[in-house]
Amino acid sequence: MKKTFWYRTLAVLLALLVWHLVSAAVGNDVLLVSPLRVLVRLTTIWREKGFFSTVFYTMARILLGFVLALTAGFLAAVLAGRFSLIEYLLWPYVVTFRSVPVASFIILSLIWLNFSQLTVFISFLITFPVIYSNVLQGVLSTDPKLNEMAALYRVPWYRRFLYIELPGIRPYLLSACTISIGMAWKSGIAAEIIGVVSGSIGGALYQSKIYFETCDLFAWTVIIVILSVLTEKAFLWLLRRFFAGGEKL
Repeated sequence: MKKTFWYRTLAVLLALLVWHLVSAAVGNDVLLVSPLRVLVRLTTIWREKGFFSTVFYTMARILLGFVLALTAGFLAAVLAGRFSLIEYLLWPYVVTFRSVPVASFIILSLIWLNFSQLTVFISFLITFPVIYSNVLQGVLSTDPKLNEMAALYRVPWYRRFLYIELPGIRPYLLSACTISIGMAWKSGIAAEIIGVVSGSIGGALYQSKIYFETCDLFAWTVIIVILSVLTEKAFLWLLRRFFAGGEKL
């Protein structure tokens, strides 16, 4: 664990060094600002009026979209794993959500929804197929003989699900969450930028681009990466605790 931490720290420092060298070679802060200037900006940006409300606005909507996608994707996958008809009925929607560019969904959503709903809807739409497909794979990978034996001994369905299906689903669900939380952040921010949602992180990025405030643009990007990583780690920790608690029942 310690070795992994130091390897990752070294990789981050190496990436910062490359960034600094390229910035120095370009020699134009409008095109590529140095990491040192971005670091200095990070120490001041959080003290500006509206910073925390902006972060909360975006984070709340992205996480709401992700949680809705997680709930809907999980339930839909479990049902599709039990009833093939549901899998066939959901197939065209899942393929469409997975294939259509995010920008197309965002533009269509701007016609249907107001700005406060946009981030939630896009985060949901982009992460749903990832969660559904992974959980469905976990359901289908469960040994059917175990279910047959449980049925033979008349094991209640909830115990069957808890002790037979859920352990098989667990690695697929954790993998899906690892991938989809980052996707929720990227798609949600993209929706805010294209929709020019005021009071959001995407809106702040758009304003930085309009006024050529490259330092702010990079600072907000670093903040997005930090928030994405922290929410991913926190959610996966909660999910592992949930599974550990289920195993003790």
